[in-house]
Amino acid sequence: MTLDVARIRKDFPILERQVHEGTPLIYLDSANTSQKPRQVLDALADFYERHNANIHRATHQLGEEATQAYEGARVTVAGFIGAAEPAEVVFTKNVSEAINLVAYSMSNASAARSGGRFALGPGDEIVITEMEHHSNIVPWQLLCERTGATLRWFGVTPEGRLDTSNIDDLITERTKLVALTHQSNVLGTINPVRAIADRAHAAGALVLVDAAQSVPHMPVDVAALGADFLGFTGFLMHLLAYDLLSDLGQIGDQRGVQFLEFRPQHLLHETIGCLDHDGLTMHPPMTVWSQAVASA
Repeated sequence: MTLDVARIRKDFPILERQVHEGTPLIYLDSANTSQKPRQVLDALADFYERHNANIHRATHQLGEEATQAYEGARVTVAGFIGAAEPAEVVFTKNVSEAINLVAYSMSNASAARSGGRFALGPGDEIVITEMEHHSNIVPWQLLCERTGATLRWFGVTPEGRLDTSNIDDLITERTKLVALTHQSNVLGTINPVRAIADRAHAAGALVLVDAAQSVPHMPVDVAALGADFLGFTGFLMHLLAYDLLSDLGQIGDQRGVQFLEFRPQHLLHETIGCLDHDGLTMHPPMTVWSQAVASA
């Protein structure tokens, strides 16, 4: 089947531009951010022109329509990545925020000194790799500074592959989290996430996967990867600027109890169950930022 490049270009209004004194625009930076096709731009305009309202708490017709569209997007995304249920999908602003959400939540759990698998302290370890984007390095460096935990690294071979030859030395009973990229944004290397996740879980550690590059470029089944958290981005997939943090449910079936132990950084309207003078109860954070409604 022949690829009709001219027809595909017509889907992207920005590619109608000419640059450098009449040269048709050719865009090769989709690994940084992708351009948006007319269908996405039209859907955004339709939302703001016909359905714009707060989700989950506006009881008028526009609120019902916005909520239905938003939750419909969550169902679509869950199916696209192979999540077991839509409740595993959390919308955030970008992958950096999704990773920071996990890091700050673990920091909060650590500060509470209540123990549990999300809390860290001196003697605990986080393992990352040398091929990570800054967004999957800096949050863990700062978390280790705050908690006294130690940051350890998988190296990279001269061929640009992840060096897993010392995996048993890196991932031990002291490991609380392993964070790694599925596909490197620099090398294009596809890492053996499932094998690393299995080793981490055997040691009792959590696994976070940065899938910002892999989900746009290949079929990804989040359950098959075996991660506890997986983040990817819409703006690298010709979509708008929303990102997703998929909590794959391996942290336990009692989502409410696990969520309370997790202690997320942000508590907004959608996470509040009941609030009174004596305290509050919380829902699992299916929505983190309401302003991402139209992007979803």
